[in-house]
Amino acid sequence: MHRFRVNFKLAFLLFCVSFYTNAQEEIPHLLARFTTEKINIDGKETERVWESAEIANTNWQHFPTESKKVTKPTEVRILFDDQNVYILCKAYSLNDQYITPSLRRDFSGGASDKINFVLDTYSDGINAYMFGSNPFGVKSDLLVSNGGIGEAKDDINRTWDVDYDVESAIYDGYFIIEMKIPFGSINFPEGSTEWRFNFFRLDTQTNERTTWSRIPQVYKDFNLAFMGVLEFEKPLGKSNAPISIIPYVNGIASNDFVNDGKNEELNFGGDLKIPISNGLNLDVTLNPDFSQVEVDDEIINLTQFEIVLPEKRQFFLQNSDLFSNYGADRTVTPFLTRRIGVAKDLEGNNIQNRILAGARLSGKISDKVRLGFLNMLTDEDLKNNIPSNNNTVISLQKSVFSRSNLKFLLVNRQSVKEYDFVDADEDYNRMMGLEYDLNSKDNIWKGRFFAYKSFSPNQDGNSMSGGAQFSRETRNQNINLEYAFVGDDFKADLGLLRRVGVMKFSPYYSYFFYPKKGAINTLELRQNLWLWIDPEGPQTLLERTLLTSSELTFKDQSKLGLRFFNRKEFILNPFDPTGIHPDTPLEGNQLYYSRSLTLEYSSDRRNKLSFISSQNYGLFFDGMKYSFVNNISYRLQPRLVTSLKFNYDRIDLGNGIPLTKLWLFGPKFDFSFSKSLFWSTNIQFSSQSENLGFNSRFQWRFNSLSDLYIVYNDNYFTYDQLQPRYRSLNLKLTYWIFR
Repeated sequence: MHRFRVNFKLAFLLFCVSFYTNAQEEIPHLLARFTTEKINIDGKETERVWESAEIANTNWQHFPTESKKVTKPTEVRILFDDQNVYILCKAYSLNDQYITPSLRRDFSGGASDKINFVLDTYSDGINAYMFGSNPFGVKSDLLVSNGGIGEAKDDINRTWDVDYDVESAIYDGYFIIEMKIPFGSINFPEGSTEWRFNFFRLDTQTNERTTWSRIPQVYKDFNLAFMGVLEFEKPLGKSNAPISIIPYVNGIASNDFVNDGKNEELNFGGDLKIPISNGLNLDVTLNPDFSQVEVDDEIINLTQFEIVLPEKRQFFLQNSDLFSNYGADRTVTPFLTRRIGVAKDLEGNNIQNRILAGARLSGKISDKVRLGFLNMLTDEDLKNNIPSNNNTVISLQKSVFSRSNLKFLLVNRQSVKEYDFVDADEDYNRMMGLEYDLNSKDNIWKGRFFAYKSFSPNQDGNSMSGGAQFSRETRNQNINLEYAFVGDDFKADLGLLRRVGVMKFSPYYSYFFYPKKGAINTLELRQNLWLWIDPEGPQTLLERTLLTSSELTFKDQSKLGLRFFNRKEFILNPFDPTGIHPDTPLEGNQLYYSRSLTLEYSSDRRNKLSFISSQNYGLFFDGMKYSFVNNISYRLQPRLVTSLKFNYDRIDLGNGIPLTKLWLFGPKFDFSFSKSLFWSTNIQFSSQSENLGFNSRFQWRFNSLSDLYIVYNDNYFTYDQLQPRYRSLNLKLTYWIFR
């Protein structure tokens, strides 16, 4: 008999209910006219056909208030022909002192003048394309998923790149952005006559965010619940996306000082992208190489749980929400792409596990149904007792009601043959489950209901997991209730589980105040509770965490936050929270208490010099801890963005455990020679991992999406003195061939 019972009648009732309250404002419309005239993308409105195009204006402020008129208007006109859609945007300004952090594509790193155009081509309110630029003509192309509600980490995918053209020009009192988006670069239903559409502007001079279709300030400006309609003068044809062949060649010279091994080799591989239909794409990769990918940020981990770093590899990121937007945060993550291509050596350290080949089929198979299929084959590493595995994921999503989703997920990890070092119980792990994501039409009601079962050899316990999360968010209040359980024999080899054999309860409540006068824009008061219990274990209470917080957002977008943290946590096994004293850990089978106060301030990011500073002090596992976290950024626009991360933790646990001082130091430099030539350097030192690392990357985007990379890596041990660890130099060429 299962250890946990779920009230499925209640879940079914919630599943069947749809919410259509609080109707939106009148929906704006814009007509895109058909043209046969040739349009040059030059940042000029010289073509006469632009004079006949309809004009849409930003009608609403999104920040700092929803009630005031826009200070400086933004005009948008749209045309199309058989191959492309064209956008002309004219943005009026107070002066020509515009801000951009970089000339790099998908620029980020602080406040910036920018205009984004959001295209929901299937009009489902769930997924959309977002194309943007700024007064300097820098490209920005992103994918929006999960309705753009801004809660999931992958609601915005910045690494998605497609072929399109942008140019801009600055004039007296305004600037113009002109854009050409090939129909072959996006998916849409054949015969479309309209798309859901919105655009929004970030104006640093007036410190305003403005939108065409009104979006309440409590929601993100890319939220897909609040959009207008882009009408086409005649139906669209097929997207006619080309077949893309992307070969690469990578020359590597490396020196492994630990194993006393030098290596020089030349690797070949590549990707193949085949459009199956207007909405479905097949991607195949052979011997993929990710040497050009930015290195992971060093993180000080003081918890007993694994920290998952974000995925940065391009092959795994397109349509990533089809594979990643499942489960419950910090409880059950059914699938993580970071599990593929990474394994543990004999000493338990994470090392690279070579991927031999893979395929992904993803996209729309109908107006309402999306499919994701991923299959990756990893290589064996006999020296480290790592088997060759076949990893398969199947995801199906069907949109229901206005913006909700029914979802199915199957995950399978299986050794390709028998190995002496692989226990019979670890030969395979499979998992399958169903989910329902609720997103109401007005975005007030949101929720998730899920159930999973895992399959592994010789299971003898509860291999189920499930839960429900439900929230109501309005301008002034946000109420959230969450429940989840994980059976004691539930396994997720390609996912992440914090605990097994547990139940979790996690409600929170927040209230927002909007002062009418003064420098404060918003005051948020919030109370969170996390409760983990094991009903049948020797210790019922595993964790009880209370977090009381307040945050002030000022009208210059700087923020001041105060948080009080109170945790009671049961440690089952001996545990070293410092990560550097394994011989003197905390004792197991005991309850420990942590209570601390945190003060955090982030400055106005429009300034060339900005910073985030956080101070924390209090009880830590019955000892004492003081921490500060600082991140300072400086912008020498539009060429240079620099930042410095400088963190310190002083931990005194007593009971014979040595006083610990942990340091994390990390300067970054990102220099733009032009919009196609970049050089970035990342230096990181962590006393917890006792590693000093250098990563320097030169990138030349010599043609559309094709790149030449030169990447230098150098790592040192810092135990007692600086000792070389691993050094490499990569020269990688990637070239896109369109057929």
